[in-house]
Amino acid sequence: MLTAPESPLCVLTIHAHPDDEASKGAPTLAKYHDLGVRTVLVCCTGGEEGDLQNSTLRDEGGPFHGLTPEQEKQHLARIRPVELAESAKVIGFDQVIMLGYRDSGMADSPPNAHPDCFHQAALDEAVGRLVSIIRRERPQVIITYGDDQRGYPHPDHLKVHDISVPAFERAGDAMWYPWAGEPWQPLKMYYSVWARTRLIAVHEAMLAKLGKSPYDDKWLNRPGQDERITTRIDVASHMRARSGALRAHATQVDPKEPWWFGLDDDELVAAYPYEDWVLAKSAVGAPDADVVEIDLFAGIKEVIALEPGQSFPGRLSSPALVETEVGEVA
Repeated sequence: MLTAPESPLCVLTIHAHPDDEASKGAPTLAKYHDLGVRTVLVCCTGGEEGDLQNSTLRDEGGPFHGLTPEQEKQHLARIRPVELAESAKVIGFDQVIMLGYRDSGMADSPPNAHPDCFHQAALDEAVGRLVSIIRRERPQVIITYGDDQRGYPHPDHLKVHDISVPAFERAGDAMWYPWAGEPWQPLKMYYSVWARTRLIAVHEAMLAKLGKSPYDDKWLNRPGQDERITTRIDVASHMRARSGALRAHATQVDPKEPWWFGLDDDELVAAYPYEDWVLAKSAVGAPDADVVEIDLFAGIKEVIALEPGQSFPGRLSSPALVETEVGEVA
């Protein structure tokens, strides 16, 4: 069954861990929320295997002062859901749903073998859990991780992709998971992607501002997917959602870390005001090869239109490899 045009609009985004929603798509989801679209976050794990990334929290008077490594790990597991709730409030999610799995940790680490971890979850079971959420929340648009994760092949990120694609296909089929509610067919699926064009723009802006950049050649020359990008959302008005949501994850994000905050919101907008997406599946058509969508709901209902004086962003192509050393002004 297809969505009726008059159905309330909803976008559902799927992430692996608490804090992923802050670093991937926060401004886009904040913008849609403010435009009246229902926004739903599915977080697949609790982030139990994360490490404390903000060492100042170990200072005297801080919440991790004097804790042993084991106590620190336990406290971290307790506090990350609180941080997720605060981040979701900053972004404006209408609903946050935990898929219910344990963090799998990094590839080939001992937590990969934990029976409750996402990596070990039976595919059909995990897909069924996600299908039940899709049928209940009834999104027209689903955002998930892409099919090319060579840059960061975390087991949980790979699993997000692995369950999202069949869930999109099975949610509208009554033969699958009859216990999971009335069938509902989403109309579009997007993959999140970090354009190398964006990375280089931010790197060069940091060099201009600070004379150095935290991005080394390994990052600047990661395999680019720029040519695949079909959709570019202007998020200049909502860049604050990214910085605010990241700061909400105080255990995971050092507020003094240039990696995240080398540019303030206005400087980031000046360097690169877009978030980029790959349209992976669509029941309502796709843009031509030389056309860029500016709205995830294109073909369903117009939500985002060009402002007076604005023009459509162009298609991207991967920049040439960067040869400058870290900190060297090109």
